[in-house]
Amino acid sequence: MLTIGQLAAYAGVTVRAVRHYHQIGLLPEPERDASGYRRYGAKAVVALVRVRTLANAGVPLARIGEMLDADAPAFAGAIERIDRHLRDEIERLETSRKQIAQLAAGDSLALPPSVIAYLDRLRAIGASERLVAGERDGWILVSARWPEYIGAIMPAKMAQLDNPRVVRLYRLFSDLFETGGDRGDPRLAEAADIMAAMLEEARSAGEGDPRDTTHDDLPFHLLDALAVESDPRAEWMLDLMRERGWASWTRLERLDEPRTSTGPAGS
Repeated sequence: MLTIGQLAAYAGVTVRAVRHYHQIGLLPEPERDASGYRRYGAKAVVALVRVRTLANAGVPLARIGEMLDADAPAFAGAIERIDRHLRDEIERLETSRKQIAQLAAGDSLALPPSVIAYLDRLRAIGASERLVAGERDGWILVSARWPEYIGAIMPAKMAQLDNPRVVRLYRLFSDLFETGGDRGDPRLAEAADIMAAMLEEARSAGEGDPRDTTHDDLPFHLLDALAVESDPRAEWMLDLMRERGWASWTRLERLDEPRTSTGPAGS
């Protein structure tokens, strides 16, 4: 006859585990002997080993009791159900691992590979890390709202980075982010002139406002708000764009051609 400590050691579990199995009804608790100790026989060892084996295999403790009492077909069916559950759990954990890896990667969080490649190109043309971080957050807003448009948008965005004027624009913003500057900084005016010219060229080339197809103003308002929240000087840039007749740098909307906001798609 074994003490609880001997039983636990034989089965390869802790005394605390044995007591827990007693409490939840997985292992019968023997009466105390004349000396006041509980003594366990061979059947208790067999039962505890079976419980331990099922628990180590990932079977929930709440299911072990019914499996111990099941006949062969019922036991096999229960094992199959548990196996399916474990496969689903493995897939969930693999997904979690990928998400954790994305967190470690920084830019990869919530963004498709095409946008990551675009951010890498920005670094290659001399954009500062602060500016790249702002672009990343902006693309997170766009990707969350219009994931289906990213594949169509990114080739054109990537091609723009071959334009020396676009490269100059990003470098201007990088310098402004890094060195500061006041409202009258000529770099702000130069950046506004470049953006206004690019918007005008886009209109002349027949490019439509993205809202014409998305019928959704909200992301554009959020992009403007994100810029101002990231750096209050962005409000100066918005003012300069309005002075040049544009509502913002994020959309092809002239102030002398007001349009009615259509709200989110489907509203």
